[in-house]
Amino acid sequence: MALEAKDLEKIKEVFTHQIGILNDSFQHRLDLVVEGQQMLAEKLEATRIELKAEINKVDQRVTAVAADLSDHRRDTEVHRKGWQVRED
Repeated sequence: MALEAKDLEKIKEVFTHQIGILNDSFQHRLDLVVEGQQMLAEKLEATRIELKAEINKVDQRVTAVAADLSDHRRDTEVHRKGWQVRED
């Protein structure tokens, strides 16, 4: 049972059409993956910027506390042994 040329041509057309559909589907899915990766990269960058700002705030607070403690220590070292805290 041999296939005729027109049958082979029809099979070739259908096969080519199916390959095109699969190619389009694959490309669409690949585009979605790329878009998702771009969104993740943007979110990661935004989170990095927010985290950096929060770390800077904490660093400023720690620096201020360290300065206050240093000032306090310097002040208490100036007083003599007889100095005491008094509650009125």
